[in-house]
Amino acid sequence: MELRELMGALRFLKDAERLKDVLRSAHTSTGRQESTAEHTWRLCLMAMVFEKHFDGIDFTKLLKISLIHDLGEAIHGDIPAVAQRPEQKKSEAEREDLLTLLTPLEPALQAEFVNLWDEYEEAASPEARLVKGLDKLETILQHNQGLNPPDFDYAFNLTYGQQYTAAHPLLSALRELLDEETERKAVAGGSH
Repeated sequence: MELRELMGALRFLKDAERLKDVLRSAHTSTGRQESTAEHTWRLCLMAMVFEKHFDGIDFTKLLKISLIHDLGEAIHGDIPAVAQRPEQKKSEAEREDLLTLLTPLEPALQAEFVNLWDEYEEAASPEARLVKGLDKLETILQHNQGLNPPDFDYAFNLTYGQQYTAAHPLLSALRELLDEETERKAVAGGSH
């Protein structure tokens, strides 16, 4: 690797570090807001835990999509699902931010990352569809596990991302368990 490429890779990695400070609407079990980087970490961990149930899947590609899917949020942050509006064009803005973030990388690597991100956004492959489902399940898991504010809307989780979690038998089974947990939390008013 040439010095120019090394310098560009380091610049990109330094810029991507910003994802550690992007806060999501979910809270950890201690009540601290989670970062997007923490969400991505557990999404990848979930994928590894269930890997043997994903027959015919390119697991390396699935992990790459998992790592890339929220990377564009490093620049302008996350818009929680409950606050998203069609006129915001979240996907377009996030893609533009991703392109900006990738600028220091060599063109072939930029193209690979953008292609993975596009594949996720369009749910264009079995791997991307699985990541979409796991992404929703990780979010619901965190919402159920977190020490949330008293006004937290657990009912939202009961419909959140259903089209993606219904796409695979394992994801459906996980969704059923998480929905039962969500219903208990909603009835209890979110108390632990």
